[in-house]
Amino acid sequence: MTIAAASLGEIIWVIGIVAWYVIRYPFERRARRARIVAGGRSRSDTVGLVSALLGLAILPGFYVATGIPAAADHSASAWSVALGTIIFCSALWIFRRSHKELGRNWSITLEIRDRHQLVSAGPYALVRHPMYTSFLLMGLGQLFLLPNWVAGVSGLIGFAVLFLLRVDKEERMMLENLGPQYRAYMERTKRIFPYLY
Repeated sequence: MTIAAASLGEIIWVIGIVAWYVIRYPFERRARRARIVAGGRSRSDTVGLVSALLGLAILPGFYVATGIPAAADHSASAWSVALGTIIFCSALWIFRRSHKELGRNWSITLEIRDRHQLVSAGPYALVRHPMYTSFLLMGLGQLFLLPNWVAGVSGLIGFAVLFLLRVDKEERMMLENLGPQYRAYMERTKRIFPYLY
């Protein structure tokens, strides 16, 4: 059962990553057409994005394709694959809803678009950064789906680097551009965990 569970977990992870890109692609295409009025990519922004890409896609993808590093493997179980699937699907649902609510405001980097507006509907009614919530859940799902300590944990590490390098800058930028409206929004919402943080 453990070999079958490991293979199933890897298949579900691959399907999840493909679904992640399918969700993001149309928004990425649309974002190229919107005029940027503030922000842009910095060195720390690039480091955060590369860390997330390494941890949530490249390292686990390399593991799924090659089985390396096999020394970090651990046994897989049906319950861990089931739990990982539920968590990863939840991440994709939040990811999709976040993109849909942001619409033309979405950007892969820290940017303010022309006619940028505060979004406070959908998942943004509960947390200021549901996209980061989805990345955290993807990393957690990956931990349960991939029976390898390096590949499994890399998603959480990649998320942590991205979050720590970007979230404060993102909030400062929103305060500078949206002022009291964003400050009031900050007072009524948490960052990534509803009612907690």
